[in-house]
Amino acid sequence: QVQLVESGGESVQAGRPLRLSCAASGNTNNNFCMGWFRQAPGQEQEFVAGIDTDGMTIYADSVKGRFTISKDNTKNTLLLQMNDPKSEDSGTYTCTADLREGPGCLSIMRSYGGFWLQKYRGLGTQVTVFA
Repeated sequence: QVQLVESGGESVQAGRPLRLSCAASGNTNNNFCMGWFRQAPGQEQEFVAGIDTDGMTIYADSVKGRFTISKDNTKNTLLLQMNDPKSEDSGTYTCTADLREGPGCLSIMRSYGGFWLQKYRGLGTQVTVFA
């Protein structure tokens, strides 16, 4: 089993950078395909960014060029650097991990319902971006 705990969420003014972290614990000997999803009130889970076991990254079009996903394997930590956040970026951000290897995991991650196909999911951290 793997536990994922997100942190770093807060209320910030639009344009001010924010960094989210996701700490993995438990059976972390494997190299995971990991990602970030977000959910606004009344909305479905939305794919934000993913990084596969080879370090390949993908982003939702809405955050491309503003957000950066990275993984520190020595610390078992997933990061999401949010630059120039906008009000539409508000929501609960949840990190996920899966054992699928290679870029195929990213295709699954960003597919419809991909959030529910991830083996491990955290409880989320709240981000509110105000004007």
